[in-house]
Amino acid sequence: MLRGLVFAAGMVVLRLVQGTLINQFPTRAGVISIVLVVLFAIAALIWGLLDGRADANANPDPDRRRDLAMTWLLAGLFAGVVSGFLAWVISLFYKAIYVEGLVGEVTTFAAFTALVVFIPAIAAVAIGRWRVDRTRPPQTRKRVTDGADTDVFDAVRDDDRTAPVAVGSPAGDSVDYPEDHGKA
Repeated sequence: MLRGLVFAAGMVVLRLVQGTLINQFPTRAGVISIVLVVLFAIAALIWGLLDGRADANANPDPDRRRDLAMTWLLAGLFAGVVSGFLAWVISLFYKAIYVEGLVGEVTTFAAFTALVVFIPAIAAVAIGRWRVDRTRPPQTRKRVTDGADTDVFDAVRDDDRTAPVAVGSPAGDSVDYPEDHGKA
């Protein structure tokens, strides 16, 4: 939730700065928008890198690590919907911010914000985990069944071949064990 709140606030600030700068320099609107979105994505990238490194340090076994993909996806969606709604509310009082209608802000712009948060963050999580894992000495993977002397299939395995299995026609050309048919 903290990630979502931080990036929602960041996107609202970004859009306020964007509106002010575009009003001052209208011929540079494209460059201003691209630079601000790249800076926003870099913030998600840095936080994702720190998340990935911290998670890899806390859990040496990759199978025991947290699901940061879902965490970052929810953060991006939350940031998108909340920042879109807040930008729309601000546009009711401050006309220098560029917004669409409420529906467009909480759907289309929210999806864009979610992607700008999610993609760099999850890529950075993978890089952060990889950087920690490549310096760690190799470890043997531990499984639940390591050291267990039981076979889970003992209860269902039928190795008793004493009863004949009738296969074929009722005329008597049946074979006791169908898998052995043709070997004789």
